[in-house]
Amino acid sequence: MNQISQKTKFFQSDYTILLTMSLFMLLIHLYTNAFASYGYFRDELYYIACSNRLGLGYVDQPPLSIYVLALSRWLFGNSLFAIRLFPAIASSVTVFITGLMVRRLGGGKLAIAIACLAVIAAPIFLAMNTVYSMNCFDMLLWALASCLVILIVKDSNPRIWIFLGIVLGLGLLNKIGFLWFGLGLFGGLLLTRNRKHLLTIWPYTTALIALAIFSPFIIWNFNHDFAHLEFIRNAVTLKYSSLTRLDFIFGQVQLLNPATILIWLAGLYYYFFHKKGKLYRILGIIYLTAFVILLINGHSKAEYLAPAYPLLFAAGSIVIENITRLRYWRWLKYAVVIPLIITGILIAPVVLPILPVETYIRYADVLGIAPHTSENKNLAKLPQYYADMFGWETMAETVSKVYQSLPAEDQVSTVILAQNYGEAGALEFYSKKYHLPRVISPHNSYWIWGYGNKEFQKIIVLGDWDGNLRKLFKQVRQVALHTCVYCMPYENNLPIFICEKLRWPIKFIWKQIKNYS
Repeated sequence: MNQISQKTKFFQSDYTILLTMSLFMLLIHLYTNAFASYGYFRDELYYIACSNRLGLGYVDQPPLSIYVLALSRWLFGNSLFAIRLFPAIASSVTVFITGLMVRRLGGGKLAIAIACLAVIAAPIFLAMNTVYSMNCFDMLLWALASCLVILIVKDSNPRIWIFLGIVLGLGLLNKIGFLWFGLGLFGGLLLTRNRKHLLTIWPYTTALIALAIFSPFIIWNFNHDFAHLEFIRNAVTLKYSSLTRLDFIFGQVQLLNPATILIWLAGLYYYFFHKKGKLYRILGIIYLTAFVILLINGHSKAEYLAPAYPLLFAAGSIVIENITRLRYWRWLKYAVVIPLIITGILIAPVVLPILPVETYIRYADVLGIAPHTSENKNLAKLPQYYADMFGWETMAETVSKVYQSLPAEDQVSTVILAQNYGEAGALEFYSKKYHLPRVISPHNSYWIWGYGNKEFQKIIVLGDWDGNLRKLFKQVRQVALHTCVYCMPYENNLPIFICEKLRWPIKFIWKQIKNYS
């Protein structure tokens, strides 16, 4: 009888709900990765190239996610399922920590279920944890740091500051946008009763630990002319120049699922106006700090703020749970949960590659969802997120045929020049399968990796480089055309040239064609 009672308690416990929700999120991604993915994403191929060249930093990112990828590849290999295994696990842990925050804030089973379901039903969390990138770890580390702040406020245990310093350092070493969390934390300490901690050594110990962990990327930037700052400046002024502040604001609703808006707005209310919630106002200030900084920037992508929402989901779910305990408000839990489930199911195929591509196109058309990009690029039938999963292997196969058509003596002194890191990463990734020479590119970290010491007589060039190839080479002839049905339009009908006789030394040309964007 005792054992039955213990089992019943376990299945009814908060942790059972936490584990169930986390496992559900994990299974969603494991199924997608194993049975339904379209192909390697453009950035994944670039990250793989980076993981072959481990260093203290890269033009477009700090190094943590690259080292994690290198570990993943060493353990599990290069299959699509293996590459995306860690993001799937990170998504599951993010859901778990969100529920844990609810529990630490005093929420019950319903609040835990609502908060976890909000993360699962949010399109941005589904999408960002489907492919390998720094973003899946960014979301996880934001949630973990938020949970540690709750513990600091609640328990005043000095040792927690040490763990927070480690998480902040890892967050910065993964993505420098984590700095907004740190600034919000400092502002929250100043503006709330938690300023008492500033009279101790612990916040400063946290800052020193974070700085020490982040310092390798700072050193790398000093040694590379602050390449990452140049990359950010170019991204804001060129790549994302069409984005507006209204895009950023309305994007919060779209990317988080309109059905979650009541939850995260309730979360803001909890931190700033609720009697018990005001004790944790520092978390609300962390969110608002990140929001204001990104809004002031003027060209921020809406997704940049996504990691800050689990802390709002956690608080908002408690407000909703409290309301449902009132006599005439029990219906509210159904009004919140049912739309979350329905919209989550409807939205899932839009952000998870689970439908055959033609079926997806018809499905998006029925929903009235037009292909979308935030990078000033033309689109065809698919949004950039999906289009960037198509065409890479056929590109490598086409370029390989060009390369192998050259005489054996010419192949030794031939390289491939790709316009962007996606092309370069794809050709490198498939180079063993299709027998390709060294690939060089002026895009981001590829520019730093350079063109090598070997002299080359012939260069296989992808694209016409805005018609400038004849300004760089004396001999230019088109020999092939790469076509793909669903890829980005600028990668379709891509001419492939064999070029010879540079008009200037490669050292001079390389400086002119650098592209940090």
